Amino acid sequence: MSTDTETHRDLLAALRSAQGKGDGSFEAAVTAAFEHVFEHLARLNDHVSPSGPDGGGRHLKPGESPTLR
Repeated sequence: MSTDTETHRDLLAALRSAQGKGDGSFEAAVTAAFEHVFEHLARLNDHVSPSGPDGGGRHLKPGESPTLR
């Protein structure tokens, strides 16, 4: 099983087990889930965006010289 799938299952399990506890664990589980979602979105953006996250030039490919892009 992929590590990411295991992570998704762990995040969902943490959300389910923390529901209704009132001890801050649900908020922590939601925060962890959103952090993971944002990691996915950053990877997706890097994959589809020709520019960097600041809208500047695209990311360098491995071994690519910054002067030759």
